[in-house]
Amino acid sequence: MFQGMFGNSYEDLSAAAFKDTLENTANAVLIDVRTPAEFDGGAIQNAKNIDIMSYEFGQEIAKLSKDKTYMVYCRSGNRSGQACAAMSKLGLTCYNLAGGISSWPY
Repeated sequence: MFQGMFGNSYEDLSAAAFKDTLENTANAVLIDVRTPAEFDGGAIQNAKNIDIMSYEFGQEIAKLSKDKTYMVYCRSGNRSGQACAAMSKLGLTCYNLAGGISSWPY
């Protein structure tokens, strides 16, 4: 688990733990923070694309409900880790897919 400056945190999960949490959390929302081109090239089913590299990223995550759990991934886990850090600062609950979609065998 990673702690932010203000005590906010997120957790890196293995692919198996990420899949289990996603399937067993009633209010889970799957977010892909890759570029639209990467997203269009193949994404995990039912993922919503919010590009961390876009100017609108901060505005988009600010609109997200604090009542949901966010399952976040990118290609390798780096950008999604950055996204989780930013999201947790807003009080959102989020989990990062360690290794990104590259580690997703499902």
